[in-house]
Order: sequence, then C-alpha cells, then structure tokens
Amino acid sequence: MLQDKDRIFTNIYGMHDRTLDGAKKRGHWDGTAGIIQKGRDWIIDQMKASGLRGRGGAGFPTGLKWSFMPKQSDGRPSYLVVNADESEPGTCKDREIMRHDPHTLIEGCLIASFAMQAHACYIYIRGEYIRERECLQAAIDEAYDAGLLGRNAAGSGWDFDLYLHHGAGAYICGEETALLESLEGKKGMPRMKPPFPAGAGLYGCPTTVNNVESIAVVPTILRRGPEWFASFGRQNNAGTKLFAISGHVNNPCVVEEAMSISFEELIEKHCGGIRGGWDNLKAVIPGGSSVPCVRGEKMRDAVMDFDYLRGELGSGLGTAAVIVMDQSTDIIKAIWRLSKFYKHESCGQCTPCREGTGWMMRVMDRLVKGEAEVEEIDMLFDVTKQVEGHTICALGDAAAWPIQGLIRNFRDEIEDRIKAQKTGKLSAVAAE
Repeated sequence: MLQDKDRIFTNIYGMHDRTLDGAKKRGHWDGTAGIIQKGRDWIIDQMKASGLRGRGGAGFPTGLKWSFMPKQSDGRPSYLVVNADESEPGTCKDREIMRHDPHTLIEGCLIASFAMQAHACYIYIRGEYIRERECLQAAIDEAYDAGLLGRNAAGSGWDFDLYLHHGAGAYICGEETALLESLEGKKGMPRMKPPFPAGAGLYGCPTTVNNVESIAVVPTILRRGPEWFASFGRQNNAGTKLFAISGHVNNPCVVEEAMSISFEELIEKHCGGIRGGWDNLKAVIPGGSSVPCVRGEKMRDAVMDFDYLRGELGSGLGTAAVIVMDQSTDIIKAIWRLSKFYKHESCGQCTPCREGTGWMMRVMDRLVKGEAEVEEIDMLFDVTKQVEGHTICALGDAAAWPIQGLIRNFRDEIEDRIKAQKTGKLSAVAAE
C-alpha cells in the first residue's frame, strides 16, 4: 500500500489550499528553474529511466515519446498539447487533478515543454468540465502573476505561454489527432498516421500530445529521482497511478496507489469491499469503458497494471477507471449501453466504424430483449473483428472490445436469455 509520503497528488480530495501558496507549501514549484537548467537531454533521460508510461490509456513510454521531437528546429515552432478531454465513461481522475491540484499540471507543462523545446503549450479541456476549467484558469492566472509563466518562466531563462482551450463535449476529440484538428478550429476527426504529431502535429508543427496525469507527475519524478518512481510497481509498469473506482463497491473513490497493486487490496483498502461481499461480484471493467470486461472470479487476484491485465486476462488497464458490477447487474444491458455510446460518438469518417457501431448496437438491442437467434452471437463477434483494427483511430476497437468481452465471458447468459424468450419465460427484469 502506498504511503502518504510517496503520494504525488497531495490534494486530490480538495481538503487543502489549491492556490499557488498552498501548492508551494506542499512542495510544488520548488527549484523548477534548477530542473530546467539541467537541460533537455537530462530531463528526457530521467523520464526514460523512471519507466513512466502514458496515463491516458495506451501506456506508451513517456520519455521515449518526448525523444521523438526534433532536436534542432527547422524554423517551425514545437508544441506540447495536454489532453484534458477526459470523456471515457468511468474515468474521472484528471478532473480531480485540475480542480484540486492544478499546479502539478501547470509546473509539469513548463518542464515538459522545455524538454521538447516548445515555447507554447495548449491544454484542451473537455466541454462539460466548466468548474474544472475555472479552477485551472485561475491557477494559470496565478502562475502568470507570480512570474512562473510568461517571459523567463520561473526564472529559468525559458519563455513559455500556457493556453487553456475549451472543447465542445465530443468523445472523439480525446483521440490525439482529432484533438489537434479541433484545436485548429476544424471538425474533430482523426488524421491518418503517418505523419505522426511529432513530425507534423498542431498547425503542421512538431507536437507531442500527453495526458493530464502523465504531465502532472513529471516535476515530482524529477525532484525525487527516477529510481524512486521506478521502485513502485512491477518491471515495465512503474510508478504510482490514480485509480477511479466506481460501481458496486461500498465506497467509490479516486485514489493514488502503487502500480501492480492487487485488485482485492485496492477494493478492500480504499472502497470498503464489494457491495454484498466478494461472492456477489459479477464482472469488472478494469480500465474505462473501452476495455473488455472480466468475470468477477478472475479479477479477485488480478494485478492492476498494463501487462497483467492485457496478457493474463485479455483486458487492459486503460485509464485505470475500474467499473465494478455485482450480481444485480444486467451485464448484457450494461454492454448494450456502452455500444449505444460508441455509436453516438463515432465521427463517421471510417466506414467500418460508422456502419459497424450502429449495426452492433442494433444487434445488442435484440440480445438485451432475447429477440435474436443463437447463431447471431457468433455473427456479432465476427462483425466486431471486422471493425477492430480497420479504422483510422481506436474508436472502432473501443466499440468492439466491450462486446467481445461480453461474448467471451458471458455467452451463457446471452444464450439463456434467447432460449427464455423463445419459451416465453423471460423475466420481467430483462424485458424492461
């Protein structure tokens, strides 16, 4: 279990002062200029050594991503873009950083931008986050007033401007290239890769897009050293992580914990256990709505990190938004609701996703009511495979995976419901 002295986010619950004075008292903005004066190569090497992997879902090594940025400018400016478009159902960790501990993010933006030779950074915040935007903008204004942003930011000799840009509430703008399109004032539709953003991103210039949590942990890692950060979690799954646990636990919460903590310990220590006890656990979606669900009995001993969830359970850590479902859950209906979400949020650019998400949702409609044939289960699985991996961005995968998880893990329930409907024995709960 993570000790308080090792927590990076010391005000995640808003119990303390979130202003600049409060942040400084908790150790933020301490020696920022000294970190920057050690040079960009040193910063990137430290980030690589820390083993930090992106906290936005894909888990790509952060230091490696930064190193893709050009060492010498060819005349184009470089940009850092922070992805604060937290729209994945179940995910609510970045909002806690922005509204309660915003200076961790702002200091991280300065240091990361310097490491990429960027004089400007844009934070793209989701449209529904009105109060979070106000808190973050107030913190940015404070930092400007204190000389921590702007010309000679924090006395480092680096000129740096930070802009907060409000989205309009589209899930697709959480995809990095769709986010860049939206930031440029165009429709939020993903771009083809290559070129990758590090070669041609915002306004055709070298750009890195990082998640809020990935950037907010940077100053603390550099102050305490990469060895400290790498001491948490298993090999290749280093560090501390914000977990957002929702659903049928006694105490839903967002908590910072060490990576590779066991699922049972996470739930018992921080959530007061499963509602109705462990025997009542039916399924868990361990990483936000786009990763496949896992049967409850397989989750109890699960290790909460990227490699275990993907390798052993065929799911993923994603954003570490843990959605817990007990035996009262109509799992078919729950996955239908997710397929409805992805159908609604598809931007329509790619045919497999535009047509496939609607088709999958309509089949799910009938599966919920039991008004389908058993053969259609395999047909639905086959269609998810035709969508998965055949689109420009990962939204097609995100729509396919929850359904694949349902069919792999709860096929018996789908079949039972179809048979019950045929014999007229369908319960009132399923027929609602």
